[in-house]
Amino acid sequence: MRHLVLLSLALAAGPVLAQNAPSLQACRAITDAAQRLACYDALPLPAPGTPAAATATTTAGPAAAPTAPDSTRFGLEAKAARSLIESIDSSIEGRFDGWGPKDRIRLANGQVWQIADDSTAALSVTNPKVTIRRGTLGVFYLEFEKSNRTARVRRVE
Repeated sequence: MRHLVLLSLALAAGPVLAQNAPSLQACRAITDAAQRLACYDALPLPAPGTPAAATATTTAGPAAAPTAPDSTRFGLEAKAARSLIESIDSSIEGRFDGWGPKDRIRLANGQVWQIADDSTAALSVTNPKVTIRRGTLGVFYLEFEKSNRTARVRRVE
């Protein structure tokens, strides 16, 4: 009998507590990290058996519009979040004599790529135009304009 009374009180207090609980939007607006965390901790949990997706859509509001891919993050994006950009074009400033294993190459756009294979090449070019293309399984290839030389690379900066 005692458990039944406690259960009745808990069920009756649920809607009252939910009215005073903060919303996801209110928590997102808080700039102080500790206060924002406390706000999220105060959010009511969904009842057992309630799909979390249904609860999230009712409290989160409309979904944010997708943003265009950012070329400055090309090569650094997480593996789970695949970018729509398949290649970038840039150049290497100044004289470029080639590469060897583990060499780092700074592009004119500020990106730094490291040779990821054991390839070597001897080139004698000034301000060469390059393309970095996405390969399969997350691999990137450095290609030089007017040359058939390529190297597998990975972005380090």
